[in-house]
Amino acid sequence: MNWRRLKDLLASRITFFMTCFPIVLLFLIGFILYLKGKPLLEIKSIKDILFSSSWHPSNMEFGLGSFILGTLWVVTIAVIIAVPLSVLTAVYISEFAPKKLKEFSKPLIDLLAGISPVVYGLWGIIVVVPIIRDYMIPFFNDKFPFFPFRSENFTGFSVLAGGIVLAVMIFPIIISIVEEVMSSVPFEMREASLALGATKWETVKYVVIRKAFPGIIAGVILGLSRAFGETMAVLMVSGCALNHIPESIFDPAYPLPALIANTYGEMMSVPLYDSAILFSAFILLIVTAIFNVIGWSILLRLERKG
Repeated sequence: MNWRRLKDLLASRITFFMTCFPIVLLFLIGFILYLKGKPLLEIKSIKDILFSSSWHPSNMEFGLGSFILGTLWVVTIAVIIAVPLSVLTAVYISEFAPKKLKEFSKPLIDLLAGISPVVYGLWGIIVVVPIIRDYMIPFFNDKFPFFPFRSENFTGFSVLAGGIVLAVMIFPIIISIVEEVMSSVPFEMREASLALGATKWETVKYVVIRKAFPGIIAGVILGLSRAFGETMAVLMVSGCALNHIPESIFDPAYPLPALIANTYGEMMSVPLYDSAILFSAFILLIVTAIFNVIGWSILLRLERKG
């Protein structure tokens, strides 16, 4: 009896440790990044770092404003493209698709999530960038010569290219979460709506989507967290124009994750250069962690209610 209690106690302690380890690791990573970035905060204010767009490390100017705005441009376009398509796809798979198609589509969606970001980046260079360069920029410059469509950049490496590639990368996350949340809506609610004379689409629109709406928001938030941290594919197609604030969807951008991946390890002899890069990583970690906590807390609350 004592041996069985000892095994139970040992198992509970091990599982508790394994549960706490990722949380402790996250705080440890954040603390180390903060310590490495702290020397920059001792000579520059947060306002100067976050809102200045002047990035000249040799002159001790470490403004991240243009990189933050570039990130926001790319992420915003990705969300505008990805959210409607992902939600409608999830609605079709959950409510309208035949059983065989549903079983066939889920592995494909999971496959999209497992493709390397470099492959997405190459696809963007080969397909997306030429379409933007040869067709979209000339068309919009002629037909819509105003913000946010007018641009003198004819390379195709742009905010729009980064947004499209990023949208494709976050499709699987949003689709999987939204489809799972919608499938968890009680079938009795659908039957009650249909019994009252509602059509299939009205039932989906006014019952299923309304019931699953918090979960849909959670899926979008988790997709956002992936979008903010994505590096390689966006770096390959966004143009990476230093000290440039995008003024059009066809202008190049230099997102913050691309700055970290592209420059860390170079010019480390410049004072405070490494502190600026690691402080940028600390900002990304905080933003990603906040989005993940919000998204998963919503999903956990829905799971407890269900």
